[in-house]
Amino acid sequence: MDVLTLSRLQFAVAAYFHFLFVPLTLGLSFLVAIMETMYIVKRDDDYKRMAMFWGKLFLINFAVGLVTGITLEFQFGTNWSSYSKYVGDIFGSLLAIEASVAFFLESTFIAVWYFGWKKLPPKLHCASIWIVAIASNISAFWILSANAWMQHPVGFVVRNGRAELANFIEIITQKYAILEFTHTLSGAYILAGFFVLGISAWHLIRKNEAAFFTKSFKLASCWTLIFALASLVFGHMSAGNLKDAQPTKLAAMEAHWETSRYAPMHILTWPDALNEKNAVQALAVPSALSILAGHAPDTEVKGLKEFPPEDRPPVLPVFLSFRIMVALGGLFIIVAACAWLKRRQIEGQRALLKLLPFMIPLPYLANLFGWTVAELGRQPWIVYGLMKTSYAVSPIAVSQVGASLIAFFAVYALLGAVDFYLLVKFARKGPEGVDHA
Repeated sequence: MDVLTLSRLQFAVAAYFHFLFVPLTLGLSFLVAIMETMYIVKRDDDYKRMAMFWGKLFLINFAVGLVTGITLEFQFGTNWSSYSKYVGDIFGSLLAIEASVAFFLESTFIAVWYFGWKKLPPKLHCASIWIVAIASNISAFWILSANAWMQHPVGFVVRNGRAELANFIEIITQKYAILEFTHTLSGAYILAGFFVLGISAWHLIRKNEAAFFTKSFKLASCWTLIFALASLVFGHMSAGNLKDAQPTKLAAMEAHWETSRYAPMHILTWPDALNEKNAVQALAVPSALSILAGHAPDTEVKGLKEFPPEDRPPVLPVFLSFRIMVALGGLFIIVAACAWLKRRQIEGQRALLKLLPFMIPLPYLANLFGWTVAELGRQPWIVYGLMKTSYAVSPIAVSQVGASLIAFFAVYALLGAVDFYLLVKFARKGPEGVDHA
């Protein structure tokens, strides 16, 4: 393999692995903050124990996510130096704000929260976890704004042989950035919700700490249903936004080859990229793709044939990833609705309780398939329409990338094993009593 392929593979490994931890951090931080707030309001020790128990799992996850995020950013200098030279004025400014403001608050106050249980007044201690939650999500905003700029570059000028920042506000307020932020966060919150639901269900079916885990379940069921529905809305809006922002990605997602109005959406499809057609195409929903793209049945949707083959993304993996993500999103709504409807009698719902622990991995998969659509669907561009991925790679030796790729695999496998071992260990152990000292 060449340097480009190895560098892409290494970045993919780092990004996929890092995003195993980010969504749980984003969602669980808010759930822990809500739990501690309910303790302040209700003076019910179960809510304090909930904040401490789920907070411990949050801290384990946060620690590994922190390490993997740092190594991911290093690759922009080591493997993608040509990209960094060309767009560093824009991309670097967004990441600098994330590190110097949001990450600083997040990492500082997570220590305040962890060590401050017996040292701070309850309200100030509760405020510290809210700062962590808000800062974590603000951090995500800056990173996702940087990614959104790569997906739909705005607010820049090409000058002196590089892209330079021209309008910072336009970059962070563009529609693509807002929709990417809201859709990504809703997916993260779904993951955190099913994480709490699954662990709570595991304990409830064994009648461990029934009152404690029933309260956790009720809170998480409402949270999960809200964001499962929100994800549907934001996902629909994001797909519609692609008509103008990234028409090649939209066409690949639906295996749409011919530019047309009243474009249907086929339930059963199998793309044949080699022959620029669909080998299977059945069960058409008339004008559905046109309505999705432009909210009107006569909206023109560009087909893949409109673009040169070298400017198209790999159709089959984008198409399949999109289909899997959507199917999982529908499943999340159904299961979350069942959990919410049965929340008051949940201890008697054995079938649902047995199902929910097996739901925990599925939001992880949905998030990863979503990012596959986002990143693979942007190819062959690293910055859509501005810079191709092949021009962005560092001029380094194949052996250097190969060695670092092997090292990444080994270190990430070890980190992942330790993280999941600790999460499973403390999740199965359950909550501890409250120390009133």
